[in-house]
Amino acid sequence: MGLDYLGGMAIRIIVDGYNFIGAQKGLRGDIEVQRERLIDRLARYRSVKGYAMTVVFDGWRSGWPDEHGELRRGLEVVFSRHGEKADQVIVRMAEALGSASLIVSSDRDVARQVRAAGGTAVSIGEFEARVTQALDAAPDASEPAEGGRPAARTEKKGNPRRLSKQERKKRLRLNKL
Repeated sequence: MGLDYLGGMAIRIIVDGYNFIGAQKGLRGDIEVQRERLIDRLARYRSVKGYAMTVVFDGWRSGWPDEHGELRRGLEVVFSRHGEKADQVIVRMAEALGSASLIVSSDRDVARQVRAAGGTAVSIGEFEARVTQALDAAPDASEPAEGGRPAARTEKKGNPRRLSKQERKKRLRLNKL
């Protein structure tokens, strides 16, 4: 099992659940089945790598009156309370954890707020590639590889050989996943 530390500090990976599902296959069809598949996949990744992980789902339209969480196969599953979006829960968790948080969401506003709180934000595509790689390499990974999308690249100014400080921090974290 992998270490629960990246660069000497405990890390918690927090995944924006419906954002992840939407980026993969879209939020059509039986959402409960898709949610269970994601939970299973993340739980298998957690068991291979050993990182503390939380997946957060929206409960703002038809959720519980209070935030609801449960532990499933070592994975913390959280549903936001009625009237609150998962994004708000994720940002609140990132603010509490600071630099010990790695947030997986392709929502730019969430990523901006997480970085402002000192955490690291990675896109769904970047993280999915790491999950697929880890599960394919694991001896007990029985799920076939799903085609992960490559991370989008943007043109930037300045020295093309030097990554931004934020990108270097993100890559350091991703390389240790």
